[in-house]
Amino acid sequence: MALSATIYHFTIRLSDVDRGVYETLELKAARHPSESEEYLVTRVLAYCLEYAEGIAFSRGLSNPDEPPIAVRDLTGVLKTWIEVGSPDAARLHKASKAAPRVAVYTHKDPAQLLRSLEGERIHRAQALELYSLGRELVAGLVARLERRTEFDLSVNDRHLYVTIGGETLSGEVERLSPP
Repeated sequence: MALSATIYHFTIRLSDVDRGVYETLELKAARHPSESEEYLVTRVLAYCLEYAEGIAFSRGLSNPDEPPIAVRDLTGVLKTWIEVGSPDAARLHKASKAAPRVAVYTHKDPAQLLRSLEGERIHRAQALELYSLGRELVAGLVARLERRTEFDLSVNDRHLYVTIGGETLSGEVERLSPP
């Protein structure tokens, strides 16, 4: 019998000073059994950091041709392809051809991601936006992850402050240089 996805509900009070975004987000995120909790948390943080009109989670692993998160205009045209984790060069090549903007948020070793992309053929490789989320922040959120999770997220100078359960966690979003 196949295992089904676990649905997580997030209430996030987002205060992104860097972009002037102040919203309360009610998100439902499905976690496939093969996804790690770190991947789920990174996907939710990436959604918040990229929050804009037309943003949505994809259908996930059931449709591998879609990005984990996409921003589309009102006509449905893909504007931003947002990857999570450590996508391979072929996937980023495809993404760069499909969308005018591609962003990657990784919770893994950023040096390993950069090494895996080095020397690979990627369409518009220099335009890729690669970001590394602080591993301690991700681990701290995973430790507090519940099926219903509520937190405040403040972003200032690409530094994240998460207040959850009366505690404040923090970490940086480091911009990586494409190979």
